[in-house]
Amino acid sequence: MEPRNHSGLPVFLLLGLSEKPEIPSVLFGLFLSLYLVTVFGNLLIILAISSDSHLHTPMYFFLSNLSFSDICFTSTTIPKMLLNIQTQSKVITYAGCITQMYFFTVFGLLDNLLLTAMAYNHFVAVCHPLHYTVIMNPQLCAQLLILTWLISVLGALPESLSMLRLSFCAVIEVPHYFCELPEVLHLACSDTFITNVVLYIVTGVMGFFPLAGILFSYSRIVSSVLKISTVGGKYKAFSTCGSHLSVVSLFYGTCLGVYLSSTWTHASQRGVFASVLYTVVTPMMNPFIYSLRNRDMKRTLRKLLCSILSSQ
Repeated sequence: MEPRNHSGLPVFLLLGLSEKPEIPSVLFGLFLSLYLVTVFGNLLIILAISSDSHLHTPMYFFLSNLSFSDICFTSTTIPKMLLNIQTQSKVITYAGCITQMYFFTVFGLLDNLLLTAMAYNHFVAVCHPLHYTVIMNPQLCAQLLILTWLISVLGALPESLSMLRLSFCAVIEVPHYFCELPEVLHLACSDTFITNVVLYIVTGVMGFFPLAGILFSYSRIVSSVLKISTVGGKYKAFSTCGSHLSVVSLFYGTCLGVYLSSTWTHASQRGVFASVLYTVVTPMMNPFIYSLRNRDMKRTLRKLLCSILSSQ
């Protein structure tokens, strides 16, 4: 039965990952498992950091906020997808679609900026170790966090507001499992030139400057590490950045891969499945990367899990 539009606003249909009737039940179990692992994994990171005073440092402060951002980032898309599969509905309202796009952009930007703040923290730790505690003081960390939130919240507004000026047909089929802005933009019935310009400018600015900051930080880090005479000193300096580099590579690699593939193969199933990498897999992998590569984190997580199990 086709959805009817009684309010004059368009109705969006999320076509999902597959049209085959036997696939949705498999996808429901898979994505529910991935979502639960993502939420509980990142919650464990937050609990571990908050419960251990030894982890109350700038690096773990930003890591706990990154974990919170990852939970929110995944929660903007997957619960709605699971609900649609469970209720055998593909409908998302116009307001719901715009809201989903806005918060998806907010937490995507927040992830990006937090990774930049973490790169700056590593830069100060490696290049200015004697002044680290003075530079990376609690006030600066709080200011950087507030700044990342402000930029994310305000930076997502132009794209979402520009979408409000577009007109759509009564019922729009989105070949995706969530309202991804470029996909919805292609389905507009009105002229999209201004919206495209806004999208390219915001994406360019919000993508270029954080990435440039990360690359600059690591260029200085590499330059400083190469000046260290001992192999052990070099290894120790690089090991502090290993987890962050892995997360940055995963985040930017999947994002660039998705948007480059969507540019060349618009609305293809390959592009839709590629979106799963940065909307689900990347937030899920971050806790494993930081816990498996970090001795202090593994120790704290082990203590936290033991205390949880002993209390039951």
